[in-house]
Amino acid sequence: MACDPQTLKNVALFELLDADELAVLAAQVERREFDTPQRIYKMGEPGGKAYVMVSGKVRLTTIDADHQEVVLAEPEAGEMFGLASMLEESPHQTTAESMEPTVCIEIDRHDLATLIQAKPHAGLDLMTVLGRHVHATQNLVRNRVTRNVNEIIEEQTTFGQRIADKVASFGGSWSFIITFGAVLVVYTAINVGLGKSAWDPYPFILLNLFLSMLAAIQAPVIMMSQNRQDVKDRLRGEMDFDVNRRAEMGIQDLARRLEHLNDHVTDLAEQLRAGRAAEATAAATTVSKTD
Repeated sequence: MACDPQTLKNVALFELLDADELAVLAAQVERREFDTPQRIYKMGEPGGKAYVMVSGKVRLTTIDADHQEVVLAEPEAGEMFGLASMLEESPHQTTAESMEPTVCIEIDRHDLATLIQAKPHAGLDLMTVLGRHVHATQNLVRNRVTRNVNEIIEEQTTFGQRIADKVASFGGSWSFIITFGAVLVVYTAINVGLGKSAWDPYPFILLNLFLSMLAAIQAPVIMMSQNRQDVKDRLRGEMDFDVNRRAEMGIQDLARRLEHLNDHVTDLAEQLRAGRAAEATAAATTVSKTD
């Protein structure tokens, strides 16, 4: 069943196509309806088709290194999924399943080939959009790799959190201890020196009230700063884990390459031995014939 060209116009991949090109493509694609729950495609299956969300809800999942199911995305209306596997004709790297009654537009390589044959300039438009997506992905990866965790934390800091950090930093320093101790000594010395005319005579009830009020305010502020420090530590831990995971994947890839290279070296050595043995055999045969 053909679809409305306007539906394809809302897809990012086809945003540069004109009305005639959209009409050609709309006549080729099929409109598919899926129940709930219904698997659209499974990870590892041949990726011959891609899908455009029209309505409903689809969940894309994969299996991580720990053999746990991970939800990668839930495409919204106008978004495509399964495109890379369709273009490469490679197995799907994810599993797509409808979570409610869903309507999608099914596209395969033949549909795109028909469009390009009828409208050659459409191929350039598609390549232009794909190039933009590649650049956007590269910038995202570059920013993620070079992102400073302290910059992320500072961007997420509110005005109240900054005040709490400064209060906690000053309250836990020798400057605060020395200054506060000096104020207490001066305060008690003045009241003791004034004797009966002192505004806060011994046992310094007013001073105790001030100290209690200060402690009541300072404790929650310090706890706010401590909670924020816990958030910092968790964020740093997540980024360290991400870095370690990428490093582990890089090491595993290098190990596979080294093993592959070792196999090639071993095969080459076997070929050299076989060649030398053949040469020695041929030389011995030649000598025997000469004799």
